[in-house]
Amino acid sequence: MSNSEHISREIQAAYEKEPKRFAVNLGIALVIVALLAWSSSTVEIAASGLDGMKIAIGILNGIFHPDTELLFNPTTQGVGYLLLETVCIAFLGTIVGAVLAVPLAFLSATNIVPKPVAVLFRVFIMAIRTIPAFVYGLMFIRVTGPGAFAGLLTMSLCSIGMLCKMYVEYIEDMDTRILESLDASGCNLFQKIRYGILPQLFPDFVSTIIYRFDINLRDATVLGLVGAGGIGAPLIFAMNSYRWNEVGAILCGLIVLILIIEVISTKIRTKLARG
Repeated sequence: MSNSEHISREIQAAYEKEPKRFAVNLGIALVIVALLAWSSSTVEIAASGLDGMKIAIGILNGIFHPDTELLFNPTTQGVGYLLLETVCIAFLGTIVGAVLAVPLAFLSATNIVPKPVAVLFRVFIMAIRTIPAFVYGLMFIRVTGPGAFAGLLTMSLCSIGMLCKMYVEYIEDMDTRILESLDASGCNLFQKIRYGILPQLFPDFVSTIIYRFDINLRDATVLGLVGAGGIGAPLIFAMNSYRWNEVGAILCGLIVLILIIEVISTKIRTKLARG
């Protein structure tokens, strides 16, 4: 008997010895179908009627025929200024959150601090991440009043929760042998941070910050709906007033802005990944 025949018989024997899981897979499939059916029973589809079709046609017509006067308006009421305000809210919120997340992440890493301390700070970070950005926006508007500052505080707090979680994973995956070798060479704490920690964590940290900025840019638009600055408030006002040309101008500006930010952030992350 040739070697190939022997191998094929071993594979066939192993296949025959494999436990039959048809009944288990069938049961799992039935459970999934039952859960989907039960979940769909709570969904109610209201008839949109003619008004809904008119609104949909109005939105599409506004996107393809935007208000050019609003789109190219150089004043504070124009799309350009409102988009710039939205970008500033997202950018500053990301920077503030990224800076504040660094010490919290190191205090939450089990390979840096004792485990009870790490667990305590992880619970604190988890509590921050539990509350949605929309709720934070409503809370800060009550404290600071409507405006860009409320959006900045909201973006900062939301960024801390996500960035801390990602930072902790990077810190715990860090190669500690480099630190041990630097310690054996007589390096002080600053030198170990400079030559042992930062080179390992910097690319991952920057990539995560850029990704969070993309998220904050979209969240800042939504926060404008509750008065936290940015372009969201003019967008909802235009939609409520059925001024679809203005809605189209704002959406066109948002689309262009998101595309530009996406291209820039992708290039930066690619450069970081390639070193």
